[in-house]
Amino acid sequence: MIGLPHLHPAAVASLEKWHAMIARKDLGDLRSITHPEVVYRSPIAFNSDHSVEALVLAMSNAVQIFEDINYHRQATTADGRNVVLEFSAKVGGKMAKGIEFIRFDDDGKIVEFEAMMRPLNAAQALAAEMAKRVSGAITAASEVK
Repeated sequence: MIGLPHLHPAAVASLEKWHAMIARKDLGDLRSITHPEVVYRSPIAFNSDHSVEALVLAMSNAVQIFEDINYHRQATTADGRNVVLEFSAKVGGKMAKGIEFIRFDDDGKIVEFEAMMRPLNAAQALAAEMAKRVSGAITAASEVK
């Protein structure tokens, strides 16, 4: 993948699948690149969750909520197991900027996924729409602060 020369080859393959799913707005294959006990940290929840089901549910809904998703910059750590993706999107008519921290294992499976987003009004719009869609399905969603 261009711009990520240090990323582990298995992680490159998974990241390419990630970008293809985002472009299609269909995360149906997310389980195939994710460890079953992935640690997921949402930008709208205080507590983390530890299941592929939580990540799939949250991200499948988020990709439908976000409009005009664009990735801008990518960076990796020296060990080739971590990538940071910067993105922008619209949420309920509000412009948002965010970053995703993704850590991969040796097999290219996502073992940790953390997203952060700004500004506050865009994060609040995301939280409100997610609450309508998943209403308690993600344990951490009930801890929105």
